[in-house]
Amino acid sequence: MRSGVVSLMLLSVALPALAQQAPPPTVAGFVRNLYNARKNEIVSSAKKMPEEFYDLRPGPQMEVRTFGQHLAHIANFNFLWCAEALGETNPNAGTNLEKTLKTKAEFLKALDDSFAFCDKAYDALTDASGAEVLEITQEGGRRTRLPRMGLLILNLGHEDEVYGSMVTTMRMKSIVPPASEPRPRRGQGAQR
Repeated sequence: MRSGVVSLMLLSVALPALAQQAPPPTVAGFVRNLYNARKNEIVSSAKKMPEEFYDLRPGPQMEVRTFGQHLAHIANFNFLWCAEALGETNPNAGTNLEKTLKTKAEFLKALDDSFAFCDKAYDALTDASGAEVLEITQEGGRRTRLPRMGLLILNLGHEDEVYGSMVTTMRMKSIVPPASEPRPRRGQGAQR
């Protein structure tokens, strides 16, 4: 009985201390974690795909992007929307990477540069700064107002959509996309 009381006393002291160690979750932290996970999957996919398949598209329609063009498309919008979120000039303004990049090394560099630029926007994001309303220019020059967090979630959703298209191209060549690789920490992990 005495050991039970002592255990309860120790537990009552330890639980509040443990709770104080971990900061409470935030919306900004959640968005940042999603962004970092998707960024890692996209970059890993780009590295995993052999260069010979960078010009592969999942059908004969020329309006469908190739694997490499998907990477360039992500980079274009990372630069555009993260510049808006940061209140900075787009370092890629006036360049359409989908039309200029040719080699795997060029695609990887543009992708890495765009994510390094975007990292600044997501790293600086807080719930308070995310609520700030920005006036941004959309395609066609139309101006609109959007919360900073909304703009960065828009970028993340766009990356999700394009990653899905990249996965189709990888699966055509029997390449397992990074998001579907087995998870070792959960036992053997099954491919999805």
